[in-house]
Amino acid sequence: MKKFLLPAALYLGFLTFSCFSQNRKIDSLLTLLKTDKADTNKVIHANNLSIEFLHTGLYDTALCYGNVALQIAQRLNFKKGSASSLDLIGLVYWNKADYPKAIDYYFKALKLNEETGNKNLQTENLIHIGTFFSKVGDYPKALNYYFKALKIAEQLKNKNIVVRLFGNLGVVCRKQGDYVKALAYYLKALKLAEELENKNNIATIFLNIGNIYIDQSDYVKALDFYFKSLKIDEELGNKNEISILFSNIGSLYTKTGKFKEAELYLKRAITMYKSVGSLDCLEEVETELSKLYDTIGQPKLALIHYKKAMALKDTIFSQENKKQLVRKEMNYEFDKKEAVTKAENDKQQAVAEEKNRQQKIVIWSVAFGLLLVLVFAGFIFRSLRAVRRQKNIIEAQKNEVTKQKDIADSQRIIAVELREISEKQKHIVEEKQKEILDSITYARRIQTALLTSDEYIKNNLQAEYFILFKPKDIVSGDFYWALRNPPPSGETGRGLFYIATADCTGHGVPGAFMSMLNISYLNENVIERGIRLPHDILNAQRTEIIKALNPPGSTEVSKDGMDCILCAYDFDKMLLHFAAANNPLWLVRNSELIEYKADKMPVGKYMEDMLPFTPHTIELRKGDIIYTSTDGFADQFGANGKKMMKKTFKEELLKIQYQPMAEQKEYLNKFFENWKGKAEQVDDVCVIGVRV
Repeated sequence: MKKFLLPAALYLGFLTFSCFSQNRKIDSLLTLLKTDKADTNKVIHANNLSIEFLHTGLYDTALCYGNVALQIAQRLNFKKGSASSLDLIGLVYWNKADYPKAIDYYFKALKLNEETGNKNLQTENLIHIGTFFSKVGDYPKALNYYFKALKIAEQLKNKNIVVRLFGNLGVVCRKQGDYVKALAYYLKALKLAEELENKNNIATIFLNIGNIYIDQSDYVKALDFYFKSLKIDEELGNKNEISILFSNIGSLYTKTGKFKEAELYLKRAITMYKSVGSLDCLEEVETELSKLYDTIGQPKLALIHYKKAMALKDTIFSQENKKQLVRKEMNYEFDKKEAVTKAENDKQQAVAEEKNRQQKIVIWSVAFGLLLVLVFAGFIFRSLRAVRRQKNIIEAQKNEVTKQKDIADSQRIIAVELREISEKQKHIVEEKQKEILDSITYARRIQTALLTSDEYIKNNLQAEYFILFKPKDIVSGDFYWALRNPPPSGETGRGLFYIATADCTGHGVPGAFMSMLNISYLNENVIERGIRLPHDILNAQRTEIIKALNPPGSTEVSKDGMDCILCAYDFDKMLLHFAAANNPLWLVRNSELIEYKADKMPVGKYMEDMLPFTPHTIELRKGDIIYTSTDGFADQFGANGKKMMKKTFKEELLKIQYQPMAEQKEYLNKFFENWKGKAEQVDDVCVIGVRV
């Protein structure tokens, strides 16, 4: 289920009926451009021409005028105009699907808007950049830029932009498979949209929430939100939105076996798409209706609607050709007008050159007059110099008397200035320290957003558990990650639930960067590549980390990586699949602690033989407790100067095995703090326990 975009066929229809109006606006702007001097007005009019040609689909012409505006703005040092041109050129390249060039221009526009302090345009640039990284699947970077835009929008109290950003954050979380966070962001957007009484936004958010419930196979709630959206769109008369909702509701009824309702809404969708002229969406619904009739055993109707779908596909192809013809005709008209504009510009340039020649004559005349004045001034200066020489002898004697007094005064002034400099330096250091702490605190916000939410784990693990997570600094090199992976097509059950306990190289800011990189690769390997078994996932993870940190041509070899225990619970078969890098897994069963050794190598560059990670499988029994931990807990030094060690840690786990998991977490936290006392925490801590 998705919200359809306006199809190309509908856009062509709009172009056919509005091309005369469009041409009049273009003619008006071309006329203004002829008479404009090379000033800021010319930049604005050239940018507006670029926008108009972009709307008509003439991307090369739009690009031409965008570059003209940029060149003039740069000559004038008109930074606001330059930033607008850069952003517009990026938009043209985005529409041409040349995404690398688009992102390059978005970054250039952002830099200029940061220099001029234009925060409103900064948010637009940051949203464009975040959307680019979302499109290419780099979700941590997308979140980073969306959060930067959100911070500015919240400072400006621009609630409309905040609504938009909450929606974008929901999209990224949905792509990552974290439907709980996606839903949370959509609900935040809904609350603000209701405050603003923006019914269009409210209807769209209801539609997106319905799509989230489709992803979670909760068809009852999905229908509820679709119908809420439909009610508002019918009040507003939003025919396009109504068409989409009829189509989505019809498809959903087909999926749930309510074929009569499905037929009714798909036919309504066809009627609405015909009224708005959306041929490609109409072709999709005809295809869906054909499949429905085939499913319920009505082959004649299935064939009729299949033929309609094919006829629409042919019509769309024909109209696309007509669209190309319209573009060529408009390019021809544009070329003629451009020739007239060039002739007029040549004429203006000749007039400007004549004015320049006259200005040079005036300048040379003034320069000759100034030369005569300087010669006369030289004679006067020679006379004054003799008088000053005599005066200097007298002044020297006077100065000798006051010299000692001046030295003493200077020393006092220097002492005062040194105190002021010291205070200023202290203030600068404090300000810089505050900026650094603010940046790291903001990084913690991004890292927390990437960690799997407690609500998501609670809803999908369906077992008693605890997670004890104690970063050494504001941000952490340790992290945890969880994901429910549905069973492969054709299989039933809950599928696999993954949970990782990981310790990246370093802690603080460097460790946090490594944790975000590893979370991104875990999502990519499981969600996008479909790798299922833990040892295969860690093998793929190691390949990606080495590739990212040791690119071709690099002169340095990075050994950064992570220690990790990756578990995959199959509660339908009561099996636990896992792989472990450097840190072991502990199973407590019948008051006995069983340790499963880890592979003695990290998930990263390893100087010895990098063997494949070992697959492990445990047959689970009800009441089993699985403990996984990074080395930060056992490596902590106590007030007595001794390290805790794993032996002490395992003894404490056996003591608390019969307590509820929430009480186990509280006990371990108190035990750790009591052991540490006033000593410094030496490393990040992450301990996870799961009772089967």
